[in-house]
Amino acid sequence: MHPVVNHVTPLDSHTGALTLRYIDTLTKPPGSLGQLETLAVTLSEITGECKPIITPPAIIVFAADHGIAEEGVSAFPQEVTAQMVANFVRGGAAINVFARQIGAQVEVVDVGVASHLAMPSITDAKVRAGTANMVLEDAMSRDEALAALQVGGEAVERAVQAGAKCIIVGEMGIANTTASSAMLAALTGKPVAQLVGAGTGISSVQQAHKVAVIERALSARQANIEDPIEVLSKLGGLEIAAMAGAYLATAANRLPAIVDGFIATVAALTACRLCPAVRGYLIFGHRSEEPGHATALEALDATPLLSLGMRLGEGSGAALAFPLLQAAAAMLSEMATFADAGISDNADP
Repeated sequence: MHPVVNHVTPLDSHTGALTLRYIDTLTKPPGSLGQLETLAVTLSEITGECKPIITPPAIIVFAADHGIAEEGVSAFPQEVTAQMVANFVRGGAAINVFARQIGAQVEVVDVGVASHLAMPSITDAKVRAGTANMVLEDAMSRDEALAALQVGGEAVERAVQAGAKCIIVGEMGIANTTASSAMLAALTGKPVAQLVGAGTGISSVQQAHKVAVIERALSARQANIEDPIEVLSKLGGLEIAAMAGAYLATAANRLPAIVDGFIATVAALTACRLCPAVRGYLIFGHRSEEPGHATALEALDATPLLSLGMRLGEGSGAALAFPLLQAAAAMLSEMATFADAGISDNADP
């Protein structure tokens, strides 16, 4: 068991109940702001504050390579991982654009890129130079999976020390939808063919090949589904492990974590299998176009805030959802009550 699990406490349901009562005194018909009201209560339960502060947000992007890429499961070659990391550093990726829009700092963490990245603004936390090909051998050792979880937790602690009040976790890693699909199939028992989509843009023939590769890996690895760390080490990715560690640490710090798409949700499912109390600290940003995302969301009983037909990753959908959290928090801190405004409510005379 990961040590941070012992520091995750249940949500503050008492403060949530107080917030719900307060929302009903605001100048609007009860329940008329719908999911925004539910979101506001969730933020209060997470933070223990009736008027939660969720700015500034921090975005942490974990990058790593996957040995399974050599099986031809992606539309892009493995070197694109390092090239995209350079793009993140230059500020040219979608996540950089959306981060600027919401005033978030972006930290890029190399947890397992295959090539050496000589860029000073990248956090070098490389556990190993990419995973092994999980068709042939375990993706990583158990100790390496635990080390990658630790990398994720340490990144969150840095963000918290810098003043972050909300954490958005993203990823970059060619072939990581393959690793995520393999993990999800193991954790849920669902058929691989139901989980695999276009990923980076593969054809239907390539998609069938990807399904076959994952099925071979599942058969070869025989991961114990009751042991999330074993599933992660045999079938997963270093960045997926780091994301899971980040969700554990975010929950331990009583902050909201906005979960991105398919890969992020598989990492979140892993964190919740390690520590069920983490689930309450997760807010799901958007519904990805990847077929497996619906299965992962269902496993977590999660309803995302947005559905925009996206499948980019990087944390992009989570960043786009952040303004809804801002709106929910602003509703609590800025909206007038009936008493403040001198407006009669709908109580019987």
